[in-house]
Amino acid sequence: MNQRPDKQPLPSTLYTEEYFLTACEGYDEFAASEGVHLSRRLSAAFALAEVTPGMKVLDVGCGRGEILRHCAQLGADAFGIDYAAVAVRMSQNVIQGINGVAPGLTAVMQADAKKLPFATASFDRVLMFDVVEHLHPWELHEAMLEVHRVLKPDGRFIIHTAPNVWYDRYAYPMVRAVRTLMGQGSQYPKEPRQFLVAVNEHVHVNEQSIWSMWRSLSKAGFASKVWLDSPPQNRSENRLMAALRVIAFDLPPFRWFFEREVFAVARKA
Repeated sequence: MNQRPDKQPLPSTLYTEEYFLTACEGYDEFAASEGVHLSRRLSAAFALAEVTPGMKVLDVGCGRGEILRHCAQLGADAFGIDYAAVAVRMSQNVIQGINGVAPGLTAVMQADAKKLPFATASFDRVLMFDVVEHLHPWELHEAMLEVHRVLKPDGRFIIHTAPNVWYDRYAYPMVRAVRTLMGQGSQYPKEPRQFLVAVNEHVHVNEQSIWSMWRSLSKAGFASKVWLDSPPQNRSENRLMAALRVIAFDLPPFRWFFEREVFAVARKA
């Protein structure tokens, strides 16, 4: 698949220590515990991997390194790669504290997800948490082909990505309109990617829907289960808002647009 001049990889320099400590998912929990505790959605994604002692796990886009720490504490050998040099340094700091204590081995290196520096059929689990949205479609395809190559025949590929692009495109304008009518419009910027973390407007180049995620995995040779989830919803508001939340988050097809997070578990087809 050819690179297009306007779709070059994002510069790794966009991913600074400030980004990982103030904008990258799970930063509050990391700051409070130095990786000992995971955020709600990182914990939910990690649980899907069902890591057990003796497994060999690869974390693609390991970021701050807390997932490597948790893999090793479960007795797995955990290897991390990241595109950003600062992430490698942060991950090394996290895993240095557990080598010799946790039963699993750990290692981290700077590498490109499209050219994984590992032998074919090396890993029982490959994890890609909050990475997909940072890769242009052609990059994501090449990265998934590499994951397919390094995954063992009976291995499992676990993905989490956010936001659900259908939420941003179709549901968020409705949410913003309702909130504006309620006098809360100033809290909901026109650009949905500025709603929680403004920097995402510049680094999210490939947000997914449930269908696009399934399609990307299929093209790379995976059979997958893809689904949506969301943070717990506040249903203690007035009756109208409570009813709207039930419709939006509990009933298809509405929930396909209002749920904000995409999860996937894939195996070689």
